[in-house]
Amino acid sequence: MDTKTRKIIRTKKLGVLIRDARLASRKSIRECAEAIGVSPGTFGSYERGRKAPSLPELEILAYFLDLPLEHFWDKNAISDDPPPTEELDLERLKGLRQRMIGALLRQERENAGLSMRALAQQAGISPRRLKAYELGERPIPLPELEVLLGVLDSRIETFFDQSGPIGQWLSRQRAIQAFLELPPELQEFIGQPVNRPYLELARSLSDLSVEKLRSVAEGLLDITL
Repeated sequence: MDTKTRKIIRTKKLGVLIRDARLASRKSIRECAEAIGVSPGTFGSYERGRKAPSLPELEILAYFLDLPLEHFWDKNAISDDPPPTEELDLERLKGLRQRMIGALLRQERENAGLSMRALAQQAGISPRRLKAYELGERPIPLPELEVLLGVLDSRIETFFDQSGPIGQWLSRQRAIQAFLELPPELQEFIGQPVNRPYLELARSLSDLSVEKLRSVAEGLLDITL
């Protein structure tokens, strides 16, 4: 790996860790920028991996965020906060998720061919309570939801938020962690803008069915032979 590429990769990786540290400490970009004496725009560039802070800036940031300096050489994400790009109406979100879970529960019950009374009896709850759950009128305690899904032979992961703001945040967290766990040579490949078309091609190919992939492979063989 040449020096220029090494610096690009390190800058991007450092940006991921800086953002992760800020989110974990519940600080805004402006607060962190003021603490280390740079503009919010510059600090944003640090987080996006376009620029890199100096060691004194990093040391002050670690002190301000009350984190060990070693975090910026770590591979593990530590934040558990959604990015503060928008104010979430958490009460409304909770109600929406409650209704979605109720609808999913009803769908799972119908797919299993069980009546509401039959499922309620097997789960040890009243049909009235189960109806309130399915209509989203009442939150389902997690242990009770797990019992219901056990009767239905369903998995709790099916009910996790996938496309909502929390689900999107979880997906980003997993992506950050996955990037930090990649071998250095793959981080290098991903970090080079010139390789973006190859990454886009790989993503497109991953969406193809086995039959279409086989057709593409056969076409390539015809070209090369």
